[in-house]
Amino acid sequence: MVHCSCLLFRKYGSFVDNLRIFARGGSGGMGYPRLGGEGGKGGDVWVVAHGKMTLKQLKDKYPQKRFVAAGGANSRVSALKGSKGKDFEIPVPVGISVTDENGQVIGELNKEGDRILIAKGGLGGKLLTDFLPLKGQKRIVHLDLKLIADVGLVGFPNAGKSSLLSRISHAKPAIADYAFTTLKPELGKIMYKDFKQISVADLPGLIEGAHMNKGMGHKFLKHVERTRHLLFVVDISGFQLSSQTHYRTAFETIILLTKELELYKEELQTKPALLAVNKMDLPEAQDKFHELMNQLQNPQDFLHLIERNMIPEKPVKFQHVIPISAVTGDGIEELKSCLRESLDALASQESDAHHKKQLLNLQTSNTLSYDEPPSAHTLTGSRIHRI
Repeated sequence: MVHCSCLLFRKYGSFVDNLRIFARGGSGGMGYPRLGGEGGKGGDVWVVAHGKMTLKQLKDKYPQKRFVAAGGANSRVSALKGSKGKDFEIPVPVGISVTDENGQVIGELNKEGDRILIAKGGLGGKLLTDFLPLKGQKRIVHLDLKLIADVGLVGFPNAGKSSLLSRISHAKPAIADYAFTTLKPELGKIMYKDFKQISVADLPGLIEGAHMNKGMGHKFLKHVERTRHLLFVVDISGFQLSSQTHYRTAFETIILLTKELELYKEELQTKPALLAVNKMDLPEAQDKFHELMNQLQNPQDFLHLIERNMIPEKPVKFQHVIPISAVTGDGIEELKSCLRESLDALASQESDAHHKKQLLNLQTSNTLSYDEPPSAHTLTGSRIHRI
């Protein structure tokens, strides 16, 4: 048991998803009192998103985690206006949230090339400052990586998420028949015949109490925030982490997963969700699947089986329920089709909402009216797919 714990620590330790860094803008240059010359402004410190960068690479390259921009040039006879100091650009991966020491969000880097100013350079010396330069801004900031993916796989350890990811994409995650195989997020891409691509994130398995940061808790849940869809993956036979923990049926697993998301951040339950019922190649899987569908359709008849404090306030509503086998491949094409359909529907809704907003802004500017537009709700029916 001790050996296993050390293994988990070593493996996860190679993956870095947050860094605390020190940044300081460059000092301004000296002014030239006799001729009224102005010193150059100090350089600024920026964080800039790079597609192929990781936080581990940043940490290895700058182990001190201190980033200081160059100072501005002094004013002189040959150049009364001193030149600005060189900026320092910190390369970080896409999907970084930047916060200050108080936890206030400074900004987010959601695509390659996005940049955020984190420490301003000091002004150069001039008449208003008695020609004395100002020092650059000092700041401690936190870089927090939250994956950006179209779909996030949600499930307890050993539900078959890694096997599923390897089936539906070109990713090659570690796969084994024991809990916690996935110790760091894995990203894969589903490729469609029309060249459409959907990114899928396989995240470390949750355990009960993840919202309180048990197990990999917050390391998992924070990544879920940056996915557009949730794909619940459950083992049709249920789940038991160890002989010291409760055995949970597939239905109980879904309820507990929903509760963990709710306790961490209620907004996660507003994301579109699908359910993949895995390991349908096992004996008696079909009978268990029929039982699960009855439980999902009539949850009030079965919630008494679960501890009251683990029942979510709002049950998750799945757009599609798809029985699959990541081993045999049954149901995989249907699952890929459903994911594409759901994401296309979401994109269409977002496009319609954007166009309505533009039209409303145009009407408002023309009529000077501030009436709110009527709300529009699109309901998506639930579908069950059988293999």
